[in-house]
Amino acid sequence: MTKQILFATAGALALALAGCGDAEEEAPMEDTAAADQTSVAADDMAAQPQTAQQFVDAVAGSDMYEIEASRLAQENGTSEGVKSFAQMMIDDHTSSSTKLKDAAAQATGVTVNPQMTPKQQQDLQALRDAGENFDQTYAQQQVAAHEATLALLQGYAANGDNEALKAFAQETATVVEGHLTQARELP
Repeated sequence: MTKQILFATAGALALALAGCGDAEEEAPMEDTAAADQTSVAADDMAAQPQTAQQFVDAVAGSDMYEIEASRLAQENGTSEGVKSFAQMMIDDHTSSSTKLKDAAAQATGVTVNPQMTPKQQQDLQALRDAGENFDQTYAQQQVAAHEATLALLQGYAANGDNEALKAFAQETATVVEGHLTQARELP
């Protein structure tokens, strides 16, 4: 069952990350190559056991990305739906960061040091460069990011190595499911 969850998580991450390409990418060949590279990276992640520290690092980076991307959406978004969603992301991911710190404090040797991944940094740059396609780019990134985060949370809730963090993952997964539903409805 652990292998099934890991493979499902890897698949979800591969799909989510493959869907986060730059708005300028339109050639199917390029998308296929990116998906293949992402799939390999996701398979490599699935092969490694996820420790409490790895989980905390991933969630902290995700929260940081969500807050920064949503601040950009507050400034550059054109639709009220995007701006409203962005404010909810700032509020909820700030709260998530606080809850993560509380849960991590109960885990021996685990620290919270938010660092965005290179992919998250690229996505922020794509938002900065999106111009008149900002709302669409933001919406696409939000769907992909929430799909990946949901898979991460569900995987850790089922198989994590720390009870406080597993409880955090389970509680937060419910919130992220709601975010994902709303992100899919963005313009």
